[in-house]
Amino acid sequence: MKSPVLPSRELLERYNRPGPRYTSYPPVPFWSTEFAEQEYRAVLAEVAATPEDTLSLYVHLPFCAERCAYCGCNATVTRHAHVVDRYLDRVERELALIAPLLGGKRKVVQMHWGGGTPNFLSAAQTRRLFGLLDGAFAIDRSAEIALEMDPRIGTYEQLVMLRELGFNRVSFGVQDIHPMVQTAIGRIQPIEQTESLYRWARDLGFASINLDLVYGLPFQTPEVFAATLRAITELRPDRVACFSYAHLPQSRPNQKRVDASGLPEPHVKAGLFHQALAAFAESGYSWIGMDHFALADDELAVAADERKLHRNFMGYTTRPTPHQLALGASAISDLGGTYVQNDAALGRYQRVIDDGRLPVVRGHRMSDDDRLRRLAITHLMCNLELPYNLGRAEFGTPVGETLADEIVRVQAFAEEGFVELLPDRLQVSELGRFFIRNLAMELDAYQKPGPARPLFSSTV
Repeated sequence: MKSPVLPSRELLERYNRPGPRYTSYPPVPFWSTEFAEQEYRAVLAEVAATPEDTLSLYVHLPFCAERCAYCGCNATVTRHAHVVDRYLDRVERELALIAPLLGGKRKVVQMHWGGGTPNFLSAAQTRRLFGLLDGAFAIDRSAEIALEMDPRIGTYEQLVMLRELGFNRVSFGVQDIHPMVQTAIGRIQPIEQTESLYRWARDLGFASINLDLVYGLPFQTPEVFAATLRAITELRPDRVACFSYAHLPQSRPNQKRVDASGLPEPHVKAGLFHQALAAFAESGYSWIGMDHFALADDELAVAADERKLHRNFMGYTTRPTPHQLALGASAISDLGGTYVQNDAALGRYQRVIDDGRLPVVRGHRMSDDDRLRRLAITHLMCNLELPYNLGRAEFGTPVGETLADEIVRVQAFAEEGFVELLPDRLQVSELGRFFIRNLAMELDAYQKPGPARPLFSSTV
């Protein structure tokens, strides 16, 4: 993979506008807070009517031993095991409310534990949760079973236990290896810790190892980031996520501890991502979607080459399922075209569960128009093209007809060099990849037309 040319500073400034990442369509702010438990139960009944449909399963584990200054996740700091035990009690009760509504043990082909810090759980707590899920669902022997890990608290014994349970994929948070950057974000993590855990995971036979980086952090200069990129490419993980740091102290109070004076200017931040592109291209990685990289023979890279890549709330995948069920505080389910989100406030989530109710705070049942636009946006952002015939099999009318006006607006970006106009489709150019969210915004019926924020913006 060759590294694309960095967009000009003028282009970056012109298209630097807020826009969603399109993990869902429509985005979460457009979901209804009037969506209630009764509607969620109705959706689960609909899923039960198609018992042959497979599931993806997500569990949110919000606990961390300490709160990193840069963190934007829904996390809860505790050092008390009983707090986690009580949370697992509620997850068990939530599962007991949901499982009967699904009509039997449903087949799970993808499972992910996120957080927070999932490996903050003790061995007993980890085994307990896995046992609960294994008892309620038919977890396929070849399923992708993954979790996120903090190398600072990871151990060899923990990895052994995870492999015994069936976990075959793991993601390690790294962010940056430089001590000055780590101090600035409140996350001291010597590279030796990361290397040890990585090599143990390799020796134990984890099928895929991902490392997470963050660019745009305070005091992260090109020289500093170059050292991180060298260290990561030398380890040679199967996949790397390279996320943009979003500095939002108004909504994330912990970020007030970040020294904003050390944050790189937007054009410098853009240069950091370009460094990552060059480093990973030189090391044999393919650029996946917006901000992920995978070795050329990884199934994500193969799927992207074949224009078969998909994306859900758990990330990029080659195994799309009709339904994604999520458990825990703030967890989001996507069931047959209906989004449902649990309460993110830990106390409220637990109180509602204790009352024998499902902790729904918002949701959205997609219309046919929503489904078609979601298909178009997802395919565009994952596979960097928009075939005009897309959607004919599913909806009878393809996007080239239904979204004709919107496609004309996207076609206009050919003047900037963002897309190539082919007889049967739009093809995103290498330059256009940096502005993929701008292109997707033009297909969005919930947003006002206009330029959105590029890939390496300072917010998400």
